[in-house]
Amino acid sequence: MKIGVVLFPSKQVQDFANSYRKRYDTKYALISPHVTIKERTEVSEEDLPKVLEYLQQVADSTKPIQLKVDGVRSFAPTNNVLYLKVLPTRDLSTLQQRLHEGVLNQTPKYEFLPHITIGQDLTDAELFDVLERMRMEQVHFEETITRMAVMYELENETWNVYETFRFRG
Repeated sequence: MKIGVVLFPSKQVQDFANSYRKRYDTKYALISPHVTIKERTEVSEEDLPKVLEYLQQVADSTKPIQLKVDGVRSFAPTNNVLYLKVLPTRDLSTLQQRLHEGVLNQTPKYEFLPHITIGQDLTDAELFDVLERMRMEQVHFEETITRMAVMYELENETWNVYETFRFRG
């Protein structure tokens, strides 16, 4: 079973992100706007209870996380991906590290750069045009995230919530 762990921002942030994702994100219909904390990981059905127990322990010792979105960036020239920049914080980094330890022990594929994807698979011209337009906008959101969600991937590549864990630390 393929799982991942994400933070879902508020409806306000999701609506803003979706206003761009509808046009610029080829994976718009597969998952709601989110911040990935633990990338796609294969977990056996027999290991799943241990993973969920571990995630509950992490959530129980994690306090709600301040999420600050500040502007729009791109991964170009490496990838033509457009995203809302989430300011990295110690709390976000600690959570991400903990989700790569214990029963979920693995080295992350990429350096942790918290973000909310709003466009992908763009041509160079599209990316430059949208990025320049959005840089003129003041994109700032600040909110408190109180839970994380374990997602699972279906065969058609859509992602659904398997379970959510409230931060109680």
